[in-house]
Amino acid sequence: MPEETRFFTPQEIAQHNSADDCWVSIQSKVLDLSSFLSSNRGPLAQPIIAEAGSDISWWFNDKGDVKTFVDPDRNLTLPYTPMGRFLHIPPAEPTSEWNTDFGTPWWKNPSFVIGTLSAKTRRINIVNTLTRQEHDLVCCSEETVAKIQDRYVAFNGHAGSYTWKRLSEDGEAFVVMDMGMTLEQNGVVDEDVDFEKLMIPDDYYVPVIHLYFNDDLSIA
Repeated sequence: MPEETRFFTPQEIAQHNSADDCWVSIQSKVLDLSSFLSSNRGPLAQPIIAEAGSDISWWFNDKGDVKTFVDPDRNLTLPYTPMGRFLHIPPAEPTSEWNTDFGTPWWKNPSFVIGTLSAKTRRINIVNTLTRQEHDLVCCSEETVAKIQDRYVAFNGHAGSYTWKRLSEDGEAFVVMDMGMTLEQNGVVDEDVDFEKLMIPDDYYVPVIHLYFNDDLSIA
């Protein structure tokens, strides 16, 4: 059975913003380059470190290759590296010091990929009906409710002991949510696009999820 894709928000990637803890995203892929950079210290690592925690898709073309430009003075096609030449990019001039034994360039190496950048994040408000506590949570639109529950564990170690419900469309009852489906599939519609068209702030309405205690306390 294939491993389930893990999704990340831009905010999560932004937390990994140093040479020793470096994540970047490239065209929806999230890469952890921490170990790679620790083994490749030097000037060529600096452009990557400078962009740690951010999306660097703009370095690459639609095929996932480094963008190029034509040097008008020499009429040569060269890598476009406005942040400076980085690891696995050849020098502009031929040299015997250039080593191509690295194999797959780091931006195409699947061993560095740890997940996928969410195409759209969502903000929800989770209400614990037992304790009356409320928590705002930013999650990925692609995640199932079960995965969102995993995020909520940071606020409540017993999250697995609750049934997740949403208010029905007519507002008359609470409906049990399918933990294997996304918010959208559960009827929690993302209205950001409609809000944007109507020039309504996106925080005007935040969907509310209600948690009901199952009386079978799990072990945190």
